[in-house]
Amino acid sequence: MSELREQRWSVVSERGCEAAGATYEEAAGLVRRLRGDKVHGLCVISDEAARRYNSNNNHANTTATEPPPVAAPEAATPAPPAKKRAPRRKSAKLS
Repeated sequence: MSELREQRWSVVSERGCEAAGATYEEAAGLVRRLRGDKVHGLCVISDEAARRYNSNNNHANTTATEPPPVAAPEAATPAPPAKKRAPRRKSAKLS
């Protein structure tokens, strides 16, 4: 069996470990979804590396225990409307 088909891959982001125990294909799909949600620092690593990563970092969203399992995709929530910019100031014309 190829290692890529084994459920031994984790997804890590700037927020910490996003999922664990996935096939590489599932992990890559989660990376695409999270990238669409504007999550940064995404990478796919082995579960073993994710456990070491979690034990060496003190991020608020990580723990030194087993990372969370891969969750089913959720419906995307729309982004909030962008803030309107202030109008430009008129510059004084030089004569």
